[in-house]
Amino acid sequence: MRVLIPAALSALAIASRAPAAPVESLGGQTMGTTWSVRYVPMPGAGAAHSAATLRAAVEQRLAEVIDQMSHWEPGSVLSRYNDAAPGTWHPLPPAFRTVLACALRVAAESGGAFDPALGALVDLWGFGPAPARTEPPAPREIEAARARCGWQRLTLDTARQSLLQPGGVRLDFSGIAKGFAVDHVADGLRQAGLVHFLLEIGGELRGEGVKPDGSPWWVAIERPPHLPQAAPGWQETRVALHGLAIATSGDYRRGFAWQGRHYAHTLDPRTGWPLDNGIISATVLHPSCMEADAYATAFGVLGAEAALDLATRRDIAACLLRRTGAGVEEILSPALIAMLD
Repeated sequence: MRVLIPAALSALAIASRAPAAPVESLGGQTMGTTWSVRYVPMPGAGAAHSAATLRAAVEQRLAEVIDQMSHWEPGSVLSRYNDAAPGTWHPLPPAFRTVLACALRVAAESGGAFDPALGALVDLWGFGPAPARTEPPAPREIEAARARCGWQRLTLDTARQSLLQPGGVRLDFSGIAKGFAVDHVADGLRQAGLVHFLLEIGGELRGEGVKPDGSPWWVAIERPPHLPQAAPGWQETRVALHGLAIATSGDYRRGFAWQGRHYAHTLDPRTGWPLDNGIISATVLHPSCMEADAYATAFGVLGAEAALDLATRRDIAACLLRRTGAGVEEILSPALIAMLD
């Protein structure tokens, strides 16, 4: 086993121990998955750090994300935009604008490997609110859906803080919204006065502060569930989450099998088809879980070489797993290798 230590985890940080109090836990369900938080109540906080108060704060933040960005909720801001008439402008709330701005930036950086306007393809493949499929759509259907997609079709009026619906565009934030939710909830916990906590939503995590004994919040990089523990090329890795988030995109999360092939839920916007580049998973460490989420999706679509190039240029800590004949191959970015020193 190996460990990754962020540069921010200095001796001073470890010395600034959390209060000598039991670590408390909360959890629940959201966005078709689960959330949990482990935290150390601060001295003198009283009711402000009670389980009921903190649960209400978490659930309020999660509800805001769902109300704005869920493509499963017909009344969400995103769903209303998707169903709107061509040529209409739609005012965007601040959280939505934050996510869209990040999504468009990552789309441009990745050459469209990440695309927030992928909804028509997601629906066609049955990976969204539409009924699930048991076989792939016809090529002509895929091309027709692709014609309705593309982040370049989005026109954002920053002065009016509004987005144009050109006609037929369907947004899909499933590759970024969960990461934003982690950041959004973490911000709410900090506003409530928490300093030391580990937050998780659907496998994406953010750690702040340290545990009462001064040690960091340790988490393991996700191991693909079908991968044998002793698979050649695989090494268990633990990360000290201190002011840091981690997100993983994997081809094993959802999908269907047809005629001997697995069709993963992650689509390549540039082709309209599920990934077929050998990438099993892409894990990203970043101060922003929103960005970690988006880059993990983009890296998985890009493939090993292009993903490593982008991660190197952007100084992003990333770990990719690629299938080989004997097992798996790890591809580590320079920023992640530096955390091993």
